[in-house]
Amino acid sequence: MEAGAGSSSAKLVAACVIGGIVLGASVVALHLAGPVAIPALPPVDALRRRFRRGRRRPVRVYMDGCFDMMHYGHCNALRQAHALGDELIVGVVSDDEITANKGPPVTPLHERLIMVRAVKWVHDVIPDAPYAITEDFMNKLFNEYNIDYIIHGDDPCLLPDGTDAYALAKKVGRYKQIKRTEGVSTTDIVGRMLLCVRERSASDSHNHSSLQRQFSHGHGQKIDDSGSGSGTRISHFLPTSRRIVQFSNSRILRLARELGDFLLVGIHTDQTISSTRGPHRPIMNLHERSLSVLACRYVDEVIIGAPWDVSKDMITTFNISLVVHGTIAENMDFMKDDLNPYAVPRAMGIYRRLESPLDITTSTIIRRIVANHEAYQKRNEKKEASEKKYYDSKSFVNGEIVVEYEC
Repeated sequence: MEAGAGSSSAKLVAACVIGGIVLGASVVALHLAGPVAIPALPPVDALRRRFRRGRRRPVRVYMDGCFDMMHYGHCNALRQAHALGDELIVGVVSDDEITANKGPPVTPLHERLIMVRAVKWVHDVIPDAPYAITEDFMNKLFNEYNIDYIIHGDDPCLLPDGTDAYALAKKVGRYKQIKRTEGVSTTDIVGRMLLCVRERSASDSHNHSSLQRQFSHGHGQKIDDSGSGSGTRISHFLPTSRRIVQFSNSRILRLARELGDFLLVGIHTDQTISSTRGPHRPIMNLHERSLSVLACRYVDEVIIGAPWDVSKDMITTFNISLVVHGTIAENMDFMKDDLNPYAVPRAMGIYRRLESPLDITTSTIIRRIVANHEAYQKRNEKKEASEKKYYDSKSFVNGEIVVEYEC
């Protein structure tokens, strides 16, 4: 054992001596050869630039519009536009431009900006956008906003002189087209209000179930088809019977969402609203209102056909920790009634009233329209004629819409 240990020590000493000789020889050689350039690592900024070049730049698409009295047709257009890129930039046309090209808007610019910013597919907003894509504005979109494509629906957008508002974008090959959502338009909604009649044809509900799936896709509570819930905790419930789901109401939805980690919005049926508000309400049906709410970025999930009264069973079933309501509504008299729909959450100490940021209801919008009835009537007649020409000249080829439109 001792002989083996001595042999190992001798080998270790020999290795150290040889290593020292090699190291010393290397130092002498470097000294005699002079300074040697050692390649330095690239600076951090250069590394960052190389990393950015290796990543794909997000595709930025632009879509503009008036977005007057915003409805689910607008939201669906924005959803389709977003699907054509990674980031959707939305131009909101100024009041003056709308008046000059279509007639006075029902909702002013600051309200329309609130509506558009609330849509969950919108990345950024450009206020006071021009009605037509001019060469200067198009270059600004490409150079300053890094826009790759300009998007518009397949319905014609003509200027008063009959020319195409998107002709320049089409000419340079940076134009893409989406399909219009059938069955709804601002013109239609204004007409409903002017007539104050809620007649609905059987075709109103076509494709609504498909749109609801697409509107809620990737946003909100996941549903298990087997019947078991996902276990997501619902922390707030906001009942709503908005006759028109205006996205200006999104401010109170945002305030409600900030109170917790999940916002559940209850939407009453048409029958419930009619029984409490009269036979001419709601202006928009349950499907239309549901799609509008689902498009809001602050809403996690909805209860379609929520009951008028917030019961203990509902609170338990959906694990609701707070019920909120705004200070502005069509009629706040229900708060004084013995049959207060919020009696249960109030008794449980989980009811809260939020100060409504804007005083906008269906009645507010109707008053605006009635006050300027003649101008809106002319605007509707002009728009209806344009829409009729669009539908008369539209044909389908292999499932794709082909539009032949003569100015």
